[in-house]
Amino acid sequence: MPVSIVRFNLVDPAATPESLSARYKAAVEMAAYADDRGMSTVQTEEHHGVANNWLPSPFTFAGAVFGATRRIAVTVSAIIGPLHDPLRLAEDIAVLDLLSGGRLVTVAGIGYRPEEYGQFDVEWKRRGKLQDELLETLLAAWTGEEFEYRGRTVRVTPRPFTQPHPLLLVGGSSKAAARRAARLGLPFFPSAHLPELETYYKEQLLEHGTEGWTMMPAAVTPLLHVAEDPDRVWAEHGEHFLHEALTYASWQSGDIKSAVRSGATTVDELREEGVYRILTPDQCVEQGLDSYVLHPLAGGMPIDEGWRSLHLFCESVLPRLDDQGA
Repeated sequence: MPVSIVRFNLVDPAATPESLSARYKAAVEMAAYADDRGMSTVQTEEHHGVANNWLPSPFTFAGAVFGATRRIAVTVSAIIGPLHDPLRLAEDIAVLDLLSGGRLVTVAGIGYRPEEYGQFDVEWKRRGKLQDELLETLLAAWTGEEFEYRGRTVRVTPRPFTQPHPLLLVGGSSKAAARRAARLGLPFFPSAHLPELETYYKEQLLEHGTEGWTMMPAAVTPLLHVAEDPDRVWAEHGEHFLHEALTYASWQSGDIKSAVRSGATTVDELREEGVYRILTPDQCVEQGLDSYVLHPLAGGMPIDEGWRSLHLFCESVLPRLDDQGA
């Protein structure tokens, strides 16, 4: 059966505090609805100082989702590791792991926006060393034992629910990220479909004598919206998808590889390209994807339109995906 994901980044370029509060509450309600209907995962992410209000605090959002749900996982994909205090992050993830009974999945990347490092006064050139320290500290902290940290002896409590530790993956599109994951015996999450990098990661596992696995996006991983009349939604709301696509594109230089990468500059180009797809329920089922990533509130999408998409997916698509996997 395919994996079903509902994605939230809470972007809204025209938000007021009141409208953004409504969007956050709606996202939590949508997560609860998705959980009740058997969707697999809520996916969220981290960006800072963005004018369109991109979610900066994914673990706080994850906690709200866990409080409203019973089964669904939350994947934070990805945190910008070097921007976090390692000890505090170890505590936060442990608490969320306990609250959720092991439903938190954390992908740790190093990011690709120097301005985010500048905002937190973190040196961009040290990001690799800081990421190594973060990951090593998390693994040591979650043992519940004392360990040496920056020249002093520390201990982090409570221990997490998941043993030996909460699910932690190393994200990225570079050989350095693959080496880092293999050295620490952590799973690897390439940021795009990169089979050659997966091969390199496996070679590094053998070299380091560690074990691991890869969670890699499929070659085609479109962001989906479900509608009875796709033409209407493209005409009325295509600007929201284009806003997000243009924002991503403005951040990505030539050496950044992403599963969600668009070269479109107009709504028509975006529709033709296929990175974002508005589909009828029948068309959605016919995609035959390994994972279905629903993005109901993309780019400031009106909440009522987001609910229509989620209802259609859960009531008219998801049961048929179950039948396909039976």
